Amino acid sequence: MPNFLALPDSPSLQNGTVGFAVPGNPTALSRATRRRNSASNRDVSRSVWFGFQCILKKMVPLVLSIVLLTPVLLHAVCPVVALADSSVQNRPSSTLLTAGGQPQQAKNRPNILFLFADDWGRFASIYSETDQPGGLNEILRTPYFDDVSRRGVLFRNAFVNAPSCTPCRSSLLSGQYFWRTGRAAILQGAVWNSGIPSWPLLLKQSGYHIGKSFKVWSPGTPADAPFGGQAHSWQKAGGKFNQFSQNATQRVAGGVSIVQARDELLDEVRRNFRSFLASRPAETPFCYWFGPTNVHRKWTKGSGKALWGIDPDHLRGKMPPFLPDVHEVREDLADYFGEIQAFDAAIGVLLQELRETDNHGHSLLDNTLIVISGDHGAPGFPHGKCNLYDFGLQVSLAISGPGVVGQRVVDDFVSLPDLAPTLLEAAKVPIPDVMTAKSLWPVLSSSSSGLVDSTRSWVVAGRERHVEMAREGFLPYPQRCLRTSDYLYIINFQPERTPMGDAHRLTSDNPPTLEELTEQTFVAYPDDDAGPTKAWLVSHRDDPRWKATFDLTYGLRPREELYDLRKDHFQMHNVAGRADYSVIRSELERQLLAELVRSGDPRMQNDGHFFETPPLAGPLPDDVPKPNRKSR
Repeated sequence: MPNFLALPDSPSLQNGTVGFAVPGNPTALSRATRRRNSASNRDVSRSVWFGFQCILKKMVPLVLSIVLLTPVLLHAVCPVVALADSSVQNRPSSTLLTAGGQPQQAKNRPNILFLFADDWGRFASIYSETDQPGGLNEILRTPYFDDVSRRGVLFRNAFVNAPSCTPCRSSLLSGQYFWRTGRAAILQGAVWNSGIPSWPLLLKQSGYHIGKSFKVWSPGTPADAPFGGQAHSWQKAGGKFNQFSQNATQRVAGGVSIVQARDELLDEVRRNFRSFLASRPAETPFCYWFGPTNVHRKWTKGSGKALWGIDPDHLRGKMPPFLPDVHEVREDLADYFGEIQAFDAAIGVLLQELRETDNHGHSLLDNTLIVISGDHGAPGFPHGKCNLYDFGLQVSLAISGPGVVGQRVVDDFVSLPDLAPTLLEAAKVPIPDVMTAKSLWPVLSSSSSGLVDSTRSWVVAGRERHVEMAREGFLPYPQRCLRTSDYLYIINFQPERTPMGDAHRLTSDNPPTLEELTEQTFVAYPDDDAGPTKAWLVSHRDDPRWKATFDLTYGLRPREELYDLRKDHFQMHNVAGRADYSVIRSELERQLLAELVRSGDPRMQNDGHFFETPPLAGPLPDDVPKPNRKSR
């Protein structure tokens, strides 16, 4: 039985301990239960029990009567007391189960439509209305995401907990920091521990009809385990949407129109969702996860313009300083934006199905909570995926639906694990104590804009190992960061290691060709996805005009990085060593390290031994599949 209440000084994650209790919280009661108990009720409850003990000792003849009356008295004094159980995942909610132990259909529980794109950062046209003019989002057209944002709440400061697919999703699904999820805290070699409570399976246990199309949790073993594996998969209509630009381009080359090619792929999305809805038992709330991988590389070169009319030349002068403002990189970014617009078109299809599905005379959309986001920033670009800069950590986030006070833009800092308790609370499912994240409902139900909750003024994030063979010794590149409204503070725990992996063949007698750098991630700097931008920058590494950009991307980094976002929005100038920043640097370091210790981060114990030794480091063990090194 997993120990959900292990203390931070005993991180036996590898052997089954899958989470840490927050110090000072000794019970296993759900947060929802604790919120319903006042301090005075707890005191009264303790007094009642103490009185019972005295009566039992001194008034033996009344023992039987007292025992019979105990449930009634408890109900009157503390009606929502819950008994602690070491297995939060398997503990049913008494309000959602019948006396026979079968799920009942709780009234007014919302449906949940969860739309989660691979590698989609903070890119949507509506952000051009909230940000400074002249940014990249002015090029995009995402009408369906924008519509959900306007009807609901748009978050300007949403961040992932890790800028790498699997650990980000581990944190999202568990509602915990990724470093608390054992072997699920890395990418290659990840293994899910079934004892970790995951919100989709908690929803299922409470009576929800759950289903998913495409990616939930991978790469990892077993794939999509936090969603029940493939038992709830709905994708028989097809998965060609996951290679949108490739398949659409092929159809256009075969003679069909661009509109028809796009519609064919979107029709697969529609039919998968329609089949899921048709399978739903009557009066049963549902949770559907749509997780396409099309925004993840690879894309067809030139598809952004060919399929979506995104002209790379319109990006000229809008590129952030860490991206070379040259045609090859602009075109690559335009193709990335094209895949984002394809994802947005799929959002429109799913919303249309909800809108047109009758539910007792109402649209199914009326009682559906909609959450839209992505798992980290852009892949294969400097500062992006696998980096703790905003271009790698910050993501789009919009939420609308029942209970959400809409037409608002908020500045509260959100870490994606916060979505776990948010969805459980919406579904009236008790929130396991092991979840370190905080529900967003105080923000969602408010009528205020800007900073709604003053405590939501910072987030922490980090990374460990991405590609296992990225650097010598199969070692991670451990980082943690603290992001506030004014500063980004990063600790690189092993600064002697290469952040994007070693050069590999680049320094050999057989260096990779431009085509290999474009198509094969693992020939050089394996933590950076292969693509035209990587190939262009690596091939220009000796050009004096671009050497600084190359070194910024692939060179060694100091142990500490500090960026003053009031003056340096793009995080280009490290001021950690400047005397005039020494006080704030110390304060940020103290705050970050305190949160890591409080949450039981194994990186803070025994010099990170847990992450520096097998199976979290070293060659891939025998209990996980070996990846195809030429696939990406």
